[in-house]
Amino acid sequence: MAAPAQSARPQTVQMAREYPGHFCVSPLMPNFEMKRVLLINPYYPISETPSPPLGLAYLAGALEAVGIVVRLLDGVVSPVSEVRLREELKAFQPHWVGVTAVTMTVNRALDIVRRVKADDPGVRTVMGGPHVTFTAEATLQAVPALDVIVRGEGEETLAALVAADTDGSDWDKIAGLSFRRGATVHHTADRPPRTDIDRLALPARHLIPLGRYRTLGMPVSLTTSRGCPYPCIFCVGRRMVGARVRYRKPAAVVDEMAHLAGLGFTRINLADDLFTANRRHCLAVCDAIIARGLAVRWSAFARVDTVSAEILERMRAAGCQAVSFGIESGNPEILQTVKKGIRLDQVVAAVKRCRDAGIAPHASFILGLPGETPETLAQTLAFGARLEQEGLCYGFHLLAPFPGTAVHDRAADYGLVILSTNWDDYHANRAVCAPDGLDPAVLDAQAEKWEQRLQVYLEDIRCKMDGGTATPEEREQIRNMERTVILYELMMGEVLNGQTLRADERASEEDQLHQIARQSAVRLPAFTPDQVADALLEARRRKGLRQVRANGHTRWEWVDYL
Repeated sequence: MAAPAQSARPQTVQMAREYPGHFCVSPLMPNFEMKRVLLINPYYPISETPSPPLGLAYLAGALEAVGIVVRLLDGVVSPVSEVRLREELKAFQPHWVGVTAVTMTVNRALDIVRRVKADDPGVRTVMGGPHVTFTAEATLQAVPALDVIVRGEGEETLAALVAADTDGSDWDKIAGLSFRRGATVHHTADRPPRTDIDRLALPARHLIPLGRYRTLGMPVSLTTSRGCPYPCIFCVGRRMVGARVRYRKPAAVVDEMAHLAGLGFTRINLADDLFTANRRHCLAVCDAIIARGLAVRWSAFARVDTVSAEILERMRAAGCQAVSFGIESGNPEILQTVKKGIRLDQVVAAVKRCRDAGIAPHASFILGLPGETPETLAQTLAFGARLEQEGLCYGFHLLAPFPGTAVHDRAADYGLVILSTNWDDYHANRAVCAPDGLDPAVLDAQAEKWEQRLQVYLEDIRCKMDGGTATPEEREQIRNMERTVILYELMMGEVLNGQTLRADERASEEDQLHQIARQSAVRLPAFTPDQVADALLEARRRKGLRQVRANGHTRWEWVDYL
């Protein structure tokens, strides 16, 4: 699609009317036809406990800050079907479509790019995220529909790209890009990470359907820093955001937390690679929360060698409910091999400190790391079971060698055999690689056993519920899980859309939702109408549904934007 001519300014005015709140004029760009960018978040399973896409929100904020009109489609909580995508392209007429992806979603993202080009070959397409950052050459060579890749932290790069000439003549001057020029792929210089991250535009969360995430009970994320100083060979974070940690001002962090709490989110996740990397910063953020009197529950990522009793007690006083540790293995030699840099006695001490401070310790282990054997697997399983007795909640994943990590780029050096290059398989729940000499079936068996353990646990609670012996906490846990599944199925199936599900407007709200539940339950055969009604009533309590009245009937629809 060609860029609109200067004479088309009335179209700009019309866009402002059609997309109120999404239209921004920058004093830096006073006399031009507004450029439009459609950002898309591809589907991501609800089992991964997704949160509103913070990275895309930062990109949208950077674009709006320079006067670019932005729309965002979130395929995690609303299906981006071919029909919807085609309608959005026709209505919004974007100059650029940008899609983000991690490894397990990259094929879905690339399918979206292909669909965009098939519908409108003139639209420029761009992708970002860790996967394409480290596979830029191969991805561009394999996917002609993709025009440009933004590598690394993308806010400044994407804003400069969209503001540049649409013919691509200025792209050489923009750091952080990869694109085709003729038959070859051209890479500009890497863009250094921004030192002062307080000067980044705030995330444009008004473009995200936050209401759906809130209704599903999902947490919302924010960051207090960027960067990771630790060189773990299985993690891409350090290469993506840099080894130097850059910190936001605590007052700005607390302002953002207060804003999110005011939107009704009951859980906030501090998504820093390592919130406890710097003692002074960690304590300063906690002190700022306490000084503000902000009553909000939050969680964070930490390392076992960075959590003193003082830090954990201050975090708890500031509202921290849980801390997540990456323990990875119960074998000291494997921890050395993967450059984790922690000891098992530090793990035990950290779990105890969390328990003493009143913070729930969570942890993850990775099975199938370099050097893994049946014996080391047994060590890790035994270590996890021992820590569970001390109050640790933990889980297992299988090693997924993501592009950009040492275990991918130097797999042979670490004695790893990569079994699959189908990125859809990289969900870390089945073996896609294994140490040479270790049967991948052994890893799969452990993953399946862990999944079965969860199912047995849930079935045990259901049996107790049937027998009237379940505790209130157990009953609520099952009910909340069922509600989440029901509401998610209704959202992704677009069951409440259109005019087909209607209720008598003379009935009470509760009766109306029971009417809607009876009509929609046919789409959810695993649940009874009463279970569907319970989920809808909970959604209403969370302010996730609203009435639309017309002609003596009432429809109910999701509250998308807050």
